[in-house]
Amino acid sequence: MQPARRARRQPAWHMLASEFSDSTLSQQGSGEFDPLFVITKLGAKVNRVVVAGMLERLDPRETSNGSTLWQGQLRDPSGLHFFSVGDYAPESMRELTIQLSSRIEDGETIMLLMTAKARYFQNDEGAVYTSLRPEEAAIITRESYRNWLVEASKGMLERIDMHEKSSSLEKNSEALAAGGIPEEMREGILLANEHYGEIDLETYRLNIMNSLDIAEDKVPSMAKPAVPQSQKSLDVEETESSTEEESSAEGEVDLKKVLLDLISRLDQGEGVDFDTLLSNAAARGHDRDASESSLDELTEEGSVHEPRFGWFKITN
Repeated sequence: MQPARRARRQPAWHMLASEFSDSTLSQQGSGEFDPLFVITKLGAKVNRVVVAGMLERLDPRETSNGSTLWQGQLRDPSGLHFFSVGDYAPESMRELTIQLSSRIEDGETIMLLMTAKARYFQNDEGAVYTSLRPEEAAIITRESYRNWLVEASKGMLERIDMHEKSSSLEKNSEALAAGGIPEEMREGILLANEHYGEIDLETYRLNIMNSLDIAEDKVPSMAKPAVPQSQKSLDVEETESSTEEESSAEGEVDLKKVLLDLISRLDQGEGVDFDTLLSNAAARGHDRDASESSLDELTEEGSVHEPRFGWFKITN
């Protein structure tokens, strides 16, 4: 009896949420162990990813068989990654998930790095959803997050360049090879071109700019890595206590500056819509409710205005 064939472990792509969540194409062989691939608009053929960002939500849900499925959201400057952790996950991942849930409930801001398998689902109405199945994760520092942002932005920029280069080439593997497209991108680019057709690259370029701004600390961020209680020294606790009122007083001013800077950067002429503005603020670690309150204050004082409902521009 021949042993079952297992597929080789697929490489992991450093990928921003916008590219992954925009995907509506998948590929999987008929074999039991054939991996599932999600094909992005830029031609990445993704089975596994390395993602990072602020852990925005982590909620338990009881399944029909009585087990618990944890559903979460991880936000980076380009959008949200959705993920779930169930009984199928490694024990270490399940234990970490329970710990993270407790810390979020305590109000901690947690920056998380995660390696995960790509998932793809299409409902009866034809709507497509992508999500992640975490293999392992870890709380990271701001420095580690900045490094990941640079790596993910670099990868997206390279894929944009290859997508543009391939647009002038014949749509076959031989032509792409002759045009300098690396082997790992050729099939994905051909599949993406056939499925998606012409795509808008400007949104992805804006994602890269926003990510690099955060990586280079050009945009203020309130997000700080969570420090486990067991690792805090008495000096750290005393310092946090003594500066709590000062940080609270400065937070409102900083948040207004962040919102004004975001509007200035994101405005392409028509203003910035409400959700995009608050999502980008959240990616920098700012609470959405606090951001909304600060936006209301900026509107009331005349620093920003709404040329149409839900869109904001800086008042000249």
